[in-house]
Amino acid sequence: MSLFRFAPLVFFRGLFLCFLCLVAPALSLAGEEPQLPWTMHVYFENDLFTGTDRNYTNGVKISLISPDLVSFVESGKLPDWSLEYIYRLPFINDPDPAMKRKVEFSLGQNIYTPADISRSDLLVDDRPYAGWTYFAAAFHSRSKEWMDTIELQLGMIGPSSFADETQKAIHDLRDLQRPNGWEHQLKNEPGVAAIYERKWQFAPFFSNGAFAMDAISHLGCSLGNVATYANTGFETRLGWNLPDDFGVSLIRPAGNTSFSARQQRGGYLFAAVNTRAVLRDIFLDGNTFAHSHSVSKKPVVADLAGGAALYFKQGKLTWTQVLRTKEFDGQPDNHSFGSLILSFFF
Repeated sequence: MSLFRFAPLVFFRGLFLCFLCLVAPALSLAGEEPQLPWTMHVYFENDLFTGTDRNYTNGVKISLISPDLVSFVESGKLPDWSLEYIYRLPFINDPDPAMKRKVEFSLGQNIYTPADISRSDLLVDDRPYAGWTYFAAAFHSRSKEWMDTIELQLGMIGPSSFADETQKAIHDLRDLQRPNGWEHQLKNEPGVAAIYERKWQFAPFFSNGAFAMDAISHLGCSLGNVATYANTGFETRLGWNLPDDFGVSLIRPAGNTSFSARQQRGGYLFAAVNTRAVLRDIFLDGNTFAHSHSVSKKPVVADLAGGAALYFKQGKLTWTQVLRTKEFDGQPDNHSFGSLILSFFF
């Protein structure tokens, strides 16, 4: 294996170590500041939940979200050298005392394959094999009714994403069909995406004690060689002790919705839709700067989702089933996958 293939691994390891150096002092204080909890999300998405193995076939992500930055600064527990950078964050000096602000750091990997992974030849009428391994940093700012997210994703597409090794190892471990066409995957390309999204939380339009029904909407966009699109969507929730957050999150840019923590015990059912008007999708359009396999993408793609969430003071468990409309010409049918999210507050 060439040294070039190890370079992204060193890059991501360096980012992760830098991140640990930044947050380790604060993490050690989390137990001393119960009013300032950290949040960790562990995401797992896979279409094996629906009995298929194609298209967006697997996604994993780990996210760590800080306490409210303003309160954390005022606590005097952060090192002095970090304050200069915190005050430079967008919106951090907004005089509104009701504003809350958090930062989020994530590591993730997405895997995409054609429908017939048993074949080793190039499937010209199906989507390319592709992997995307990335680091993301996001800044969240919220008032009582809305939440803004600005996110930057940096990573690698192609063999240096190590998606082929990941899928082959998992399939070997579970004695599943070995994917044989990874030699036709997209070529190595650094990826970048800058994302903005605003979410609105509407007051419950039905309530009976702790039982209520509310609604959340969002509007956003992404710009970069990985994905360029505009998106909008809507979610409604029905349940007991609805949390003060912005609905259910999936593995998508600026998709995090959590802003409350250590909430009351409760649960809810939900239904949601997210629609994207797509200008570029590297996993369908192919490499930006090199010739690669590609397919003709659909200009509009929608995700229809439904599921349930259970939460308690120290954590939350969310299950979502997603139906994604056809993404490219010649795709025989819609695609479905499941999402499982474990959240911890500490």
